[in-house]
Amino acid sequence: MEKKFQHVNDLWNDTKAAELGDDQVALFLYRSNILGEDLRITNYGGGNTSCKTIEKDPLTNAEVEVMWVKGSGGDIGTLTRSGIAGLYTERLRDLKKVYQGLNDEDRMVDLFNHCIYDLNSKAPSIDTPLHGLLPFKHIDHLHPDALIAIAAAKDSEKVTKEIWGDTMGWVPWQRPGFDLGLQLEKCLIENPGIRGIVLGSHGLFTWGDTSYECYINSLEVIEKASQYIDAKIKEKGIVFGGKKIESLPKEERLQKAATLMPLLRGLASTENRMIGHFTDTDVVLEFINSNDLERLAPMGTSCPDHFLRTKIQPLVLHLTTDENLEDTSSVLEKLKPAFEQYREEYKHYYESCKHPNSPAMRDPNPVIIIYPGVGMFSFSKDKQTTRVASEFYINAINVMRGAEAITAYTSLPRQEAFDIEYWLLEEAKLQRMPKEQPLSRKVAIITGAGGGIGKAIADKLVSEGAVVVLTDLSEPTLETALKTYKKDQAIAVPCDVTKEEDIINAFKQASLAFGGVDIIVHSAGLAISKPLEETTIKEWDLLANVLVKGQFLMAQQGVKILRKQGLGGDIVHIASKNGLVAGPNNVGYGTAKAAQQHMTRLLAAELGPDKIRVNTVNPDGVIVGSKIWEGEWAEGRAKAYGITVEELPMHYAKRNLLHEIILPEDIAKGVFACVGILNKSTGNTINVDGGMANAFVR
Repeated sequence: MEKKFQHVNDLWNDTKAAELGDDQVALFLYRSNILGEDLRITNYGGGNTSCKTIEKDPLTNAEVEVMWVKGSGGDIGTLTRSGIAGLYTERLRDLKKVYQGLNDEDRMVDLFNHCIYDLNSKAPSIDTPLHGLLPFKHIDHLHPDALIAIAAAKDSEKVTKEIWGDTMGWVPWQRPGFDLGLQLEKCLIENPGIRGIVLGSHGLFTWGDTSYECYINSLEVIEKASQYIDAKIKEKGIVFGGKKIESLPKEERLQKAATLMPLLRGLASTENRMIGHFTDTDVVLEFINSNDLERLAPMGTSCPDHFLRTKIQPLVLHLTTDENLEDTSSVLEKLKPAFEQYREEYKHYYESCKHPNSPAMRDPNPVIIIYPGVGMFSFSKDKQTTRVASEFYINAINVMRGAEAITAYTSLPRQEAFDIEYWLLEEAKLQRMPKEQPLSRKVAIITGAGGGIGKAIADKLVSEGAVVVLTDLSEPTLETALKTYKKDQAIAVPCDVTKEEDIINAFKQASLAFGGVDIIVHSAGLAISKPLEETTIKEWDLLANVLVKGQFLMAQQGVKILRKQGLGGDIVHIASKNGLVAGPNNVGYGTAKAAQQHMTRLLAAELGPDKIRVNTVNPDGVIVGSKIWEGEWAEGRAKAYGITVEELPMHYAKRNLLHEIILPEDIAKGVFACVGILNKSTGNTINVDGGMANAFVR
């Protein structure tokens, strides 16, 4: 019989589950993935799941129980076999014989490795004993907003009893680790027959004999908690003390956010460059516009999974909704002291809570920034991390909302929060993170990125760690290009580079999506090859508008953002060998390309004091994969050289010194050299043409 839920989604598909047969590990992974699809149940990287099976010991051939559990740093929503650890359950339980108390937690994590059954295991997480010391075949440890609201409410144990009676256990807050596993085991022994356990200020444990029973048990417990909170909110009548201010209309909020984002990004990047994210959902606005914002925000989050990603508390901006954000100097006068105070408070938090062996203080800048009436900003090392931080703070908002409706919200003591944030095991996890790529933390905007050279440039920059804003005149081409990237790697914005309003919008979308921009690449182009007397004014204007005016407008609007951020930046222009070499039947195109090249030199001289580098990449003969060689341009060049269109690729390869065919990917490498390697070069021209002696710039 199908279960009906209002507050969670029952995503179990009997047909899909039946296809997995009796493979308990596959069913556990399936359960994990559908649990992770619902952010009300657990967020990215939050919670963990497990199952226990009987396997054959490879050394003794004896049947042994093996626990399969999410490994360290994994995400249940995307969990696969490569992301789980397989451990001998009995060996894990034998660790009770050598455990020496709370000061022994770090050593116990190393001992988990002595319990490994599957040699391809992911590193076991700190939560491994919480699953291993419980006897159930399938276990879910989740962080549903509703359950954390109950866990973080004043009188949480009493509230738990009121909701579930004797069917749920409760254990007080304790840092995750081996001892917490012992407390769960003790709770179960003292309360046989319970269906789950609420962890104070932390989350939920539920279980079942089968993967499906475990899944439904989790949903039922979360549903009951959600219904209880809904009833309390209706009884109370208001949330967060009611509304203090009104939100601006949607478009005004977005305009304010886009204008402010580069300033916030610059201030949040004093230690490390950050990528931004903005959200103004109803849940966010209800909280940030409320009377209780000033009381609740400084209290900080309760669940470890929350504050590890959001920092213990947000920065609340004291800007009015009618603030003139275009007055950059005036706004910075208000923002700088707020950021400085936040950093000082974070430093005090670190200094007052640190231990002799604590890791060095990390970046003291805020992750979550609140602008009442407008929305919520987040800043972190990449788009996924900052988006997830935003989602986690929304979870924290939901927790505060529920806890306040029940009794009152309680947060973790600062020392407890610090001991998790600066736990040596957490530091070790951070140290294991892969080395950042050359363009990590960078935002690139590329014109003409729907295909050809522009798309190749976008591909290269993404492969080196950047996030990209694809712009192009052709929306269908743009949509096709966007589909080639993963979530959080790129956005697409239709843009006619001859229209100032389109370029302004493209930079607005870049700011809203990523916080600003670091790399501006003007690759949009077209080519018309005609002799002087056949070149029309319309064609002359089109070439000048797309190649020269477009380049000018991109630089003009982009520099406004680069200067707001104060982080320097790169501008790269895709010109052509034809701007250096006089060839036949090419007056319009060659003149426009020469103008592009000289504009590079002019801008390099002007923008150097701002640490903004401006360089040119000069292609030649990029026929394969290049849009401009479609149609009349190829025919015109073939006619100019007295050959056929089919002979053009070999003609261009033979005429360069290296006899190489030049591809869009080669131009992309030239751009990467400018923005990722040559960080002390500006005003330069890089020829990517196989070697054309008459195009040598010196």
